[in-house]
Order: sequence, then C-alpha cells, then structure tokens
Amino acid sequence: MGDRKELLLDEVMKYHQDKSRFQSFVPGVSEIWPSGAVLDADDRAALVEAALELRIAAGAKAQVFESRFARKLGVRKAHLTNSGSSANLLALSALTSPTLEEHALRPGDEVVTVAAGFPTTVNPIVQNGLVPVFVDVELGTYNTTPERVAAAIGPKTRAIMLAHTLGNPYQASEMAELAEERGLFLVEDNCDAVGSTYRGRATGGFGDLATVSFYPAHHLTMGEGGCVLTANLSLARVVESMRDWGRDCWCAPGESDTCRKRFACQMGDLPAGYDHKYIYSHVGYNLKTTDLQAALGLSQLSKLDYFTSVRRRNWRRLRHALDGAPHLILPEATPGSDPSWFGFAVTVEPGAPFARRELIRFLEDRKIGTRQMFAGNLIRQPAYQGVRYRVAGDLTASDVITEQSFWVGVYPGLSDEMVDYVAASLNEFVRAR
Repeated sequence: MGDRKELLLDEVMKYHQDKSRFQSFVPGVSEIWPSGAVLDADDRAALVEAALELRIAAGAKAQVFESRFARKLGVRKAHLTNSGSSANLLALSALTSPTLEEHALRPGDEVVTVAAGFPTTVNPIVQNGLVPVFVDVELGTYNTTPERVAAAIGPKTRAIMLAHTLGNPYQASEMAELAEERGLFLVEDNCDAVGSTYRGRATGGFGDLATVSFYPAHHLTMGEGGCVLTANLSLARVVESMRDWGRDCWCAPGESDTCRKRFACQMGDLPAGYDHKYIYSHVGYNLKTTDLQAALGLSQLSKLDYFTSVRRRNWRRLRHALDGAPHLILPEATPGSDPSWFGFAVTVEPGAPFARRELIRFLEDRKIGTRQMFAGNLIRQPAYQGVRYRVAGDLTASDVITEQSFWVGVYPGLSDEMVDYVAASLNEFVRAR
C-alpha cells in the first residue's frame, strides 16, 4: 500500500509540473495580480496525501502545524481556526471570558483601533457589545502611533486592537509598553505581516493575543484558515474552549477521558458526574480547521523565509523605481522595522492634476491589478452607520486614504519583469501630467 501511495504522489508531482508550464509575460496582456497563492508541486502532493488518508477533520497535521508555527513566531501556543476573521473574533472574545474575573471585558467597554483598516479587525469589538474608539493613521506608514492611542484612552478603555497595515509593523514594542502601563490588553492583528519584524522581534509576539490569516492572498495559505497565538497559557485555554464549541474538556474529538476526569466533574447546575465532554464553560463556536488545510500549511511553512525575501525584494525594486515620482505619496517602513510586505501602497497627493480613479483605470487597462486600502475610513462605510463608536482626534489621513489611496502587489508570484512594468506604468502616467 505504501508503494502504491508513493507512485500516486509521484504522478501528482508530474501532473503539477505539466500543469504549471512556464508562460512568458506579455506586457499589457498578461494579468498582474495584486496578491495570490504561490503553490508548487510539494503543496499539491501534501494536499493529495492528506486526502488519501481521509484526514477530513482537525488532527495530527493540525497539531504539528500549531507547534511549528508557534515556535516560528516565538510564542507558546497557536490554535488553528477556519479563517483569519474567526481568529480575530476568537482573540477578542477570549478577553470577555468569565475566567478573567475582574479583568474580563464587558459590554460597553472601549477598545482602541484605527479607522482606516479591514472590517474584521473591528467587527469583533462590535459583535461583543464593546465600543470601538477610532484613531487616525499616518500617511506613508499607514499605521497609527502610540501617542494617538494614548490620547484616545479614556476611563472605559480596556483594550487595544490594531493590525500591521500591509505588512508594515506599527511601533509594537511601544504599543505593548503603553498597554501594560495602562492595564490594557493588546490584540495584535498580524494577518498581513507574517515574517515581519520590529526591533528584531517577529510580529505576532508583542500582544497578549495575536492573529494570522491563511487566505490565498496572505503570506502563507491553506486556502482558508487562520490562527490565534499567545504566550499566555490561560488565554490559550480560553481560545481553545471558545473555538471548540465552548467545551470545558480539552480531549480532542474522537478521544475519551485523556484528562482522567470525564465522569468526575460537577460544574454549574449540572448533576455530579455529568460527562465532561459535554460541559460548556464558554459561549463558543466550532471554528476549527481541517488536516487537509494543515497539510497544505505545513508545506507552505517550509517556504516562508523564501516568500518573505521575495516580498521584500519586490517592494524595494518598486520603491526604488518610483522614487521621485511626482504627485504620489510613496510608502515608508516604520523605523526599526523590517516588513514582510503584503502590498505596495500608493496615495495620490491632494491637489494632484489627476484623480485616483484615473490612475487606477490606466493601470487596470494594462492588466495591472489594484486594490483599495481595504475599507478606507470605516465610519463612512454603510455597515457602521448604526454602530456605537467614539472618535479620538480627527481622521484626516483616514479620509485621504478613502479618497486617494490604493495598493499594488509585491507577492512572490510576480517576476522582476512584472514589477518593472508596474513601475514603468505608474511613472508613465504621473510624469505625463
């Protein structure tokens, strides 16, 4: 049987090679995507092998990935989820756990976040009955600052939840210090920044909790998937419970009595000896991933350092080629950081002799994919018109981003020729005006 499987996997590798024959880049004809998964023969074989073993639920592969990924990011625990959005929901919801006693977040408490971001960084705040407090960001880095966050903290503020924008770390050490000084939780949305460092430390290890996405656009992909990371074992236990239906028991599905107390518990108003596998200590969900996804994730994880190096190289190549381009605000890395870039941000200067829509139409006509800076200023989005929130300071930069900003790709699927064509197209447009 083993020989037969090896023959099958060998055929899968050959199939991938046949399917992925090189196609030359034709400027203006070939699509240049802003993001996408980079998958090789090993990835295809890993998925097929997991399928042959019928690993249709979370199991050994998921546990191995969690262990290796936690080590890679320098934390103690990682829990896989079915998406990065679910990871954000779990991370913030964990801070409402009654096990945190007087430290638990309660409805009406405030969480400081940025106005210019992705909705699922903010949605868990709203979903838990908490109040987002929006602060502005800086053009260039597209992150907020510890000073802005400090000025936003009020008597009801209990946490900070921020993403590293487009892979560019915010001042994570200073933000963590501010949170500790003020007695606040810090949730670090690391979905766009796996592989980034700040002051020599990997992002994802600064907050009380951190999150990652494995959507195809991100640094590693499982197709769908996410992860919650933490160095705090108590919080890890809450995350696991909430992810796994809210169960108090930590036995994996299909296992029984590994804790040796399956019928020895009495909790809540349940009768003594109630089956511990069916005792629920949290209001939870089923947000687990599968071993099929984890198998792909393990294959991708072995290539993370390479992916990161290509993202940095593509970003530097584009930045150098566009240096001095008129009417454009170009991105800058946060001082002290080494970003694993998710994308290359471009902001059309206010007062420029052309509008963002004209530049984007020019690029898209050349088959160069563009994306908005996520939701722009979230409070201008229809979904948040009836949401309770507070704004600290002005949101000038967030409004500029809404009106003037977009980004193009630097992901590892782009060749030097593609990156140079993007740069040449941007330069051609702005210098002609």
